[in-house]
Amino acid sequence: MAEVGAGVTAWKAGDRVAIFPNVACGACSACTQGREVLCASAQVPGINRDGAFAESITLPASCLMPLPPEIPFPVGAIIADAVSTAYRAVAHRGALASGERIAVFGCGGLGIHGIKIARLLGASQVIAVDVAPGALRRAGEAGATDLVDASKGDAGKQVRALTRGEGVDLAVEFVGLKASVTEALRSLRRGGRAVVAGVGADRVELPPLRAFVGGELALIASMGFDREEVETVIRLVASGALDLSSSVTDVIPLPAINEGFRRAFTKEGDPIRIVVRPGG
Repeated sequence: MAEVGAGVTAWKAGDRVAIFPNVACGACSACTQGREVLCASAQVPGINRDGAFAESITLPASCLMPLPPEIPFPVGAIIADAVSTAYRAVAHRGALASGERIAVFGCGGLGIHGIKIARLLGASQVIAVDVAPGALRRAGEAGATDLVDASKGDAGKQVRALTRGEGVDLAVEFVGLKASVTEALRSLRRGGRAVVAGVGADRVELPPLRAFVGGELALIASMGFDREEVETVIRLVASGALDLSSSVTDVIPLPAINEGFRRAFTKEGDPIRIVVRPGG
């Protein structure tokens, strides 16, 4: 932190901080319930408030959280979003319990961390689903027990085959496409639940109601993360329980940001996360 504003007493220049990137109103029903992600008046840096692709950024002190010295700054930069979004989807909204089976649809930056979190929570089987060979390779390195190549079609059927035809307890979709949501639902056992954390414009469809209601399936949305989830992830990383040492593929200076975006969009080198260091 470079400097603090007048009236700020809990922080000082030089403090190591992580950012909760949601400037919520603090007064609505969502905020008072600790669900800042649902605040209708929230400002999000880079969307409806000046973002961090700059040499400096100003934020309310309420957005700051201590970053322990055990966590390098590049790792601290990805905890809010790339890791906390996955944590919310798997641990909170998905309520993954030890011994359960999970399928992770989409093994980019979110999915890779979803796999790591599933292993941390004690999943008995972690099935990674993607169309890209590089993403599946990374998923295996992250701890997936089984890999499904969705480019071969019928991903849900492939997942079920890996569970002796029973299906998984939890499927988490990080892609945001109708096709992957459909396959996630098809991968579930009776009584299973699907969490959709991917955001897109597609209109999804439920299975026939006889199967959906008769099987007591659950379709759950998961949006972003709340402060408590970021704090939990920080504790897990600082303690060594959650290893993010391979999650930052590269750290680039601000003038190279367009090249960084190109690599991210083209998936050159199969990056997980590329971090921008504004100071060079």
